[in-house]
Amino acid sequence: MHFKAQKYLSRGFIFLLFISFFSTQLFAQKTENEISKIQEELLIIQSPGHLNLNPQLSSYSSEAQILSGLYEGLFSYDPLSLEPIPALASSYKISRDKKTWTFNIRKNARFANGDPISAQSFYDSWLKLIDPNTNAPFASLFDCIEGVQAYRLGMGDASKVGIQVKNDGNLVVKLLHPTEHLAKILCHHAFSVVHENKAIQSGPFVISQLSNTEIRLTKNDFYWDADNVALPSIRFLFSEDQIENTYLFNIGKVHWLADNFDASKLIENDSLVFGTQFGTEYYFFRMQNTSVWNNLKARQALLLALPWEKLREAFYVPATKLLSRLYNYPEIYGVDESDIEEAQAILDSLSLSEEEKCIEISIPDTAYHANQVALFAESWEKIGIRTDIIKIPSYDYYDAVPQSNSDMFTYTWIGDFADPMAFLELFKKDSSLNESRWSSPVYENLLQEATDIHDTKKRYEKLAQAEQELLDSFIVIPLSHPISVNIVDKTVLGGWYENALDLHPLKHLYFKERSPIKNLLIAIN
Repeated sequence: MHFKAQKYLSRGFIFLLFISFFSTQLFAQKTENEISKIQEELLIIQSPGHLNLNPQLSSYSSEAQILSGLYEGLFSYDPLSLEPIPALASSYKISRDKKTWTFNIRKNARFANGDPISAQSFYDSWLKLIDPNTNAPFASLFDCIEGVQAYRLGMGDASKVGIQVKNDGNLVVKLLHPTEHLAKILCHHAFSVVHENKAIQSGPFVISQLSNTEIRLTKNDFYWDADNVALPSIRFLFSEDQIENTYLFNIGKVHWLADNFDASKLIENDSLVFGTQFGTEYYFFRMQNTSVWNNLKARQALLLALPWEKLREAFYVPATKLLSRLYNYPEIYGVDESDIEEAQAILDSLSLSEEEKCIEISIPDTAYHANQVALFAESWEKIGIRTDIIKIPSYDYYDAVPQSNSDMFTYTWIGDFADPMAFLELFKKDSSLNESRWSSPVYENLLQEATDIHDTKKRYEKLAQAEQELLDSFIVIPLSHPISVNIVDKTVLGGWYENALDLHPLKHLYFKERSPIKNLLIAIN
């Protein structure tokens, strides 16, 4: 999913806590004596923007945070480990050949209006998701299911899709090949069950108020696990006023700042929570019909001309590869070679016309991105390449990318599940997430070969070869692995854990039992 907004802090304020996400087997737990008998409304501040709360179409991480409380699928994320935990599926079984998954739907599953949630509800939701007219960004993650790719590309029939309703309580999924990470995929909000009436939710909360400045969620009394949802309501406030936001936290009016704060004004620094994310900030080329940058050697020349150390020096976790580090994932060669003389020699050998010696880059309209591409432009000017920069309002950027004709774009992508395919899917041919429009038979074959490997370590070795093919094609310019920064008082708020997606399922949040005298604040102006 796209990372909606960066949170920038000075180095002097940051003590990085590197989280060993993929090796942990811990799961979140809470005890009854920790939960306060008096629960109140939780107040959260995050960046304003154009919210898309359709779970099938949403792709921003900030939207995912809200959607975690509004919709639910067969599985949901454990708030600490992010491992799949049963949600609307009470249980499931996998066939001996690992190609058939059968899910048992909870008998007490209901939509927020009381309508029952059945296997047919999931069938209808998923067929809508993969309908070619829906154009859902995450639809191709279901290409592991029989008939899905052909259907979503408009070349197949719904009757051939391997999603079957056995009866009201049983849903059967037929896979093309074993997909061990299917349960992780199904945690994503895109695969939630949705009502035919878009105003009716399926998760632990429902929308009770919505405006440009806030959204209020109240507890869904029809939710199957309502007894274990502690909070009566949650209010998201959308504000860019860093000083005011931090002040509201300092005086206890707001419990969690997800964005837009001034850490220097924070009274209790131990409320700053940092984490490394399973994500990468990068630039990528788009393959155009007649672009000179379709040529691998031309792209190689541009990358050789970049001063990588200078480009990455400001980042806490510089990235030379697309993937964040994964346990058992092999080391590969990254993108970090600079040789401006070789870059010039390659361009000279291509005999480009003056018109072709130009590259157009679209970026979000921020000083941060402007400074990055200014260094690109300065470096490429030395080899005779002009850089045209198109600035797009930040909140509209990702939605504008598919329609843009630029040669290069920037993404910050947060993996949606702990598997290399969370990133490699972005460059897979015919993927609904492939905005580069690049494809490679070698890359596709390696991905296909990996699907037939059941041993995780060996599968990762094959997927690492695919990533190497991608990097050696000079499509991607990796810059950094982002960090998450939140301000949250965990002495008061329970169920909130640092994790690699910076996603905190709303169902699990609660106010802790408080001491009679706590956090006495004396404000000094």
